[in-house]
Amino acid sequence: MIKIFANKVEKKLKNFWNDIVFHPTDAIEDEWGQQYLNKIAEDKAANAIRIYTIFEEMVKQNENGELEFDFTKNDYRIDYLLSKGFTPFIAYTFIPQWLAAEDDPALIGKRYKGNVLVRSYPKNYQTWGEICRRYTAHIVERYGLETVSKWKLHCYNEPDLHHFFYRKAKDNYTRAMAYSKMYEEFANACVSVSDKLTIGGPALAESEKNFEFLEFFLNYVKEKNLKIDFISFHSYGTFPELIEDKTKPIDVRGAIFNTTNVAQVAKLCGFGHLPLVCDEWGAVTEGYLDKSRVPEMEFRENELYSAYYARMLIMFDELKLPYDEMMICLSGQHNLKGDMLGNRNFFSKSFYPKPIYNAYVLSNKLGNKKLFFYTDLKEEHVAVMPSKHEDGHISVLLCYADDAFNLDLPNVTFDINFSGIEREYKVKYSVIDKTNANCYTKFLELGSPQDASEEVKDVIRKAGELKYEDFGVVTPENPNVTLTMTNNAVVLIELF
Repeated sequence: MIKIFANKVEKKLKNFWNDIVFHPTDAIEDEWGQQYLNKIAEDKAANAIRIYTIFEEMVKQNENGELEFDFTKNDYRIDYLLSKGFTPFIAYTFIPQWLAAEDDPALIGKRYKGNVLVRSYPKNYQTWGEICRRYTAHIVERYGLETVSKWKLHCYNEPDLHHFFYRKAKDNYTRAMAYSKMYEEFANACVSVSDKLTIGGPALAESEKNFEFLEFFLNYVKEKNLKIDFISFHSYGTFPELIEDKTKPIDVRGAIFNTTNVAQVAKLCGFGHLPLVCDEWGAVTEGYLDKSRVPEMEFRENELYSAYYARMLIMFDELKLPYDEMMICLSGQHNLKGDMLGNRNFFSKSFYPKPIYNAYVLSNKLGNKKLFFYTDLKEEHVAVMPSKHEDGHISVLLCYADDAFNLDLPNVTFDINFSGIEREYKVKYSVIDKTNANCYTKFLELGSPQDASEEVKDVIRKAGELKYEDFGVVTPENPNVTLTMTNNAVVLIELF
């Protein structure tokens, strides 16, 4: 039995788990991008959305060396996000090509719609700072300080990776110094507009390899007395090559390593009080990778990923990690070769909603107060997050899965006791598992059709819809419900 104390609040519960990286940013003005965002907004699946500034399309330098700005596209994107109720989270990245210190074709890449991706550090840090200042002043003027101060602004993206920054740096120290100078200009630029803005960095990528990069950066910030309100980093449970050689398979416990070490480095450097922002997470790296190369990527399509996510957020809360936001990365969603191929996204090419998406919808229905509970279940694979809303209704998220997802767990049946309820409640529940809210199972049953008719597509989409079913009532005299869960199931129970 799981006993939930409906009238005893353990703590305030901050939702840190319902945020996303919408990539590519410039898909916000595309029909398919808006289709995605409209659905996410309608279902209330996400709260904050991380986007890039894309400075290379925003600022130019004229023949007199003066900066010329065109904020039109940026404003449209932010306006659209705000119109849908999302909170923007803005990464100031990358630099324009004309500002690059290194003139090397190997450092220049292409982004979506042909935008240039420059991997160099700037040849003039003050110019970089002025770009940051002008941009910050613009968004504050356009949207108001009260609004923008609720957003998070951070400097750059994965500067510890040579793929993204200072490719030819001779060592990690050189790369960290270059980034720290960029952060200094960024921070001073933002503060010059208002010290009420919420800013941070460094959006660390290879956390488990480059904790010394973070240590250098934080010591630099401390020495220069720079403003920093949060520490941002990326965390992936494992890497495709480690799955292939079986040294580090998919395991929710892999998500703990990076977070605990980032928290430890922050504490070491005197910043243990700062909240952590995981502004990019995933069970595995490489959003463009699919199951044709690594068959295990199939988990991105099925109920395993929804279970991974639910298990992870419950685990992070239980460990009391200082999370403020955790954002799943949806990169690769613009370059899909077909349906259900194991790419990293919420929706397939034919707009089939995946179980991971449905888990986001359910998890955002948790309340802002965590309730006390205990369990006498011998089954260690059941995780629970009980919560209460301001209006008094109760939401409980449950997950039944093995941490390493390599066991075929048998069905488990148990009672949930809602102790302390003072009146009758109507109970509803929703399930994600192999046969519920799962497009992939139906897709496989129909022969994995890549060129399906609209009629067949509708059948598959319907199989992926969340269903909310009546579970009877509970009363002070009869406060129990009996629940059966299957392997890798996620369940939300709500009492109204």
